Amino acid sequence: MTADTLFTEQEHTALSEAKAELMKLVQPVLHEGDEALVDEYLRQAIGSGKLERDEFGHNPIVVDVETALVVAEEIGHNRSALLAVMLSSVVGCNVDALDNVRKDFGEDVAKILHGLLHVKELYDKSASIESDNFRSLMVTFAEDMWVILIIIANRVWLMRQIRDTENKEAQRRVATEAAYLYAPLAHKLGLYKLKSELEDLSLKYLDPQAYYHIKEKLNETKKSRDAYIESFITPVEQRLRAAGLKFHIKGRTKSIHSIWQKMGKQKVDVEGVFDLFAIRIILESEPEKEKQACWQTFSIITDMYQSNPKRMRDWLSVPKSNGYESLHITVLGPGQKWVEVQIRTQRMDDVAEHGLAAHWRYKGIKGAEGGVDEWLSNIRSALENNDDDLQTMDQFKMDLVEDEVFVFTPKGDLFKLPMGATVLDFAYAIHTNVGNHCTGAKIGGKIVTIKNKLRSGDQVEILTSNNQSPKQDWLSIVSTSRARSKIRQSLKEGEAKRASLAKELLERKMKNRKIEVDEPTLMHTIKRLGFKVVTEFYQAIADEKLDVNKAIETYLLRQRHDRGEDPVMQARSAEEFVLPAEDSKKGKTHQSAGDVIVIGKDTKGLEYKLAKCCNPIYGDEVFGFVSLSGAIKIHRLTCPNAQQMRERYGYRIVKASWAGKGENTYAITLHVVGNDDMGIVNNITSIISKEEKIQMRSISISSDDGLFSGQLTVMLEDLGRLQQLIKKLKTVKGVKNITRA
Repeated sequence: MTADTLFTEQEHTALSEAKAELMKLVQPVLHEGDEALVDEYLRQAIGSGKLERDEFGHNPIVVDVETALVVAEEIGHNRSALLAVMLSSVVGCNVDALDNVRKDFGEDVAKILHGLLHVKELYDKSASIESDNFRSLMVTFAEDMWVILIIIANRVWLMRQIRDTENKEAQRRVATEAAYLYAPLAHKLGLYKLKSELEDLSLKYLDPQAYYHIKEKLNETKKSRDAYIESFITPVEQRLRAAGLKFHIKGRTKSIHSIWQKMGKQKVDVEGVFDLFAIRIILESEPEKEKQACWQTFSIITDMYQSNPKRMRDWLSVPKSNGYESLHITVLGPGQKWVEVQIRTQRMDDVAEHGLAAHWRYKGIKGAEGGVDEWLSNIRSALENNDDDLQTMDQFKMDLVEDEVFVFTPKGDLFKLPMGATVLDFAYAIHTNVGNHCTGAKIGGKIVTIKNKLRSGDQVEILTSNNQSPKQDWLSIVSTSRARSKIRQSLKEGEAKRASLAKELLERKMKNRKIEVDEPTLMHTIKRLGFKVVTEFYQAIADEKLDVNKAIETYLLRQRHDRGEDPVMQARSAEEFVLPAEDSKKGKTHQSAGDVIVIGKDTKGLEYKLAKCCNPIYGDEVFGFVSLSGAIKIHRLTCPNAQQMRERYGYRIVKASWAGKGENTYAITLHVVGNDDMGIVNNITSIISKEEKIQMRSISISSDDGLFSGQLTVMLEDLGRLQQLIKKLKTVKGVKNITRA
């Protein structure tokens, strides 16, 4: 994309307008020379010809500037974040530019850009959020919270633009991701306005019929709704002014997505959703008097209208983890209609609309950024310690959308956990060692088990014991990703420790009996005892499933055999045999010193059968395979099942060879293909009948459109005779190909 083709006339206009609006908003936070430097970077990128439009045909420069405008308008005026957004496509087409950005704009801008580039790389590999990408994406997020906020802003911008796209498949994918990941992320960070917009647009693209049905219904009732809101607000305003409060009131209809969800839960149409709108009272108050003003307003409202105590939500006393503070009540208004009333201050409303970033505008607010840091830290910890990507993804999604419970330690420290968290979850939230040794808890003076589910307001004293350790069934008790990952980690460490102790026990007993440990002999012993992996062998000793003395006796038996002191070993096993490896150059097998099953007429004490899948005969290169019944089946090295048997059951492979000269006869089936010439069948049968010690058993020929194919089954003694017969049959006129079954 060159400078001449990069911008359409419409895009030139859009870029100029967006950039002018952006600079008007953010000029106070930019350093002198920032704007000119950004323009220079953009000129260089356009001149490079490396910029590319996205799958919807959007201009990358326009995307960046308009995304920066969304960040500035909806989230916050942060210099590093805004510069990083505007430069993301520039650096994306020239990675070396990142060092120049660091030099010209500072480390903060470069760090955010690094995170944005990392996310772009993930999406270049896969357009959908898969488990591996999701994990890497979350770790990237945790590097700097502005990466999350910028990506959410970019998704909002993209969702606004793709309404009329012809690429419906991509539109559906983007909408699904917005509903599945970005809207919950926005909710968690308190970006309720952006969250509602993402949800509404997702519904619009994924289920347009439902979206427009609700929209039309709302339009039909707008006039009556507005009139009702006015009748509710007017007396409230009079009472609040009389009390000396400064405020303004907003009446708003709930989002289309929110109404759609309520319709699904309540199994009703739009008219059946009783709380279609909410009244928001926003107070002007000094920081130290905020709660007092909110509760005073609450008292006035509930004096005027009957409240529903079941629908009261108090996020003043204990704010949400994303910083949201508000008082929600539902009252019975005029005409016996339920009305939701939200009471908050201007600061609280700013935080509710723009998320945690809004805290930065208010100096001296305790813990403004602590909630973000703690949340990101928890995600990073869970992702770094959890081996199961899919479980991490499911757990993280649950953590985003579920409500929280707030519990206290005996000292009064407050912890927040997802709804459904147990005593064991709380123990691991305090410390890994506390979780590993947890035996239960005291709640309200009563002792409860580790399975007990917590409720908001519980004061929990964790009980521990040094004799307690994590169990496998603990994984089904906990609901937080942190607890689950710590339990898995402890279980693995416990298994490794017990296996190490078992190894020490074996070595100590062998040393006491003055037995020298030979690693190859020990490996043969472990395989002979039926273990594929060394750790499983030591684990069996640790669990007392295998007697250590039996292991030593088996080792000694193997050792005597290797020294030639005990040539006949009982309970011969396939583990002692290895399939000869093929020589890649000659196609031959290497015969190494070791045990070989010798197949012949006089073989005694050995039960074997010729495999029907490949029908080996005397002279074929073969190997044995020990079946579960103990019998050995003989296969050709070229058997179609040989590769799978080597890969999956290599320990059951046995070397095999033929004894002396072939004296048995074997049934062999040949596939014949050729032209349907007159007399061809007679010629084939004539050759076979003339061959000494070869008998025809059956013949089946079918003809179709001038071609024939058939199967011949003959009895013969060895591979040499078979090869001679095939050679002669190939001389018959019309025969094109002969293969052995």
